[in-house]
Amino acid sequence: MSPRKINKEIKRREIALACFDLVHDARMRNLTVADVAKKAEIGKGTIYEYFENKDDIIFEIINMHIEYQHNEIINNIKKEKIIKNKVLQLFKFVTNNSEENLKHFNGYREYLSIVLAEENIKRCKFNNSCTNFFRNQLSLIIEEGIKNDELLPIARNFIDGIMIFEKGLTLMKMTQLEFNAVDACEKFLDNIFEVMEKKDDK
Repeated sequence: MSPRKINKEIKRREIALACFDLVHDARMRNLTVADVAKKAEIGKGTIYEYFENKDDIIFEIINMHIEYQHNEIINNIKKEKIIKNKVLQLFKFVTNNSEENLKHFNGYREYLSIVLAEENIKRCKFNNSCTNFFRNQLSLIIEEGIKNDELLPIARNFIDGIMIFEKGLTLMKMTQLEFNAVDACEKFLDNIFEVMEKKDDK
């Protein structure tokens, strides 16, 4: 009987899933292949059958973290009835100051520092996919608002501006002391919805 063939991508995800919280327990730059092997309960040499190096492991773990966040965003958007609140859900990763979310946010900050320190095509493509996710979700929300006669068609023109603000908000929270991302986000959305919302004729 021939040995069972192992799907490499599935095994990569299984190892990353076993180490899902490891990036919080030990900072990414301090993470070792031995740490991963121990957490995943496999031999250190086996790790290299599925990952090129430590950075490749970190990338896969972060990939899973962001995939988890995206699923949370989609589910939360579905629960909201008000268009403005749906848009607000896209900012929750930045504005949510719960202990659990801050762990993810700080992990993402450290990941970005690694990405910005060295050029990597694979990571750039991944970052593009994250941007595309945000744009797609925002576009769907805006189109829903226009269809429901809640937003003016001009709202489509603000999609890029909202996206750029989200990136700036994230950067400000990562780099500024005592920056209130919640207040900044609420003020921005209040102002932009003042322009985009369809007013009742009186």
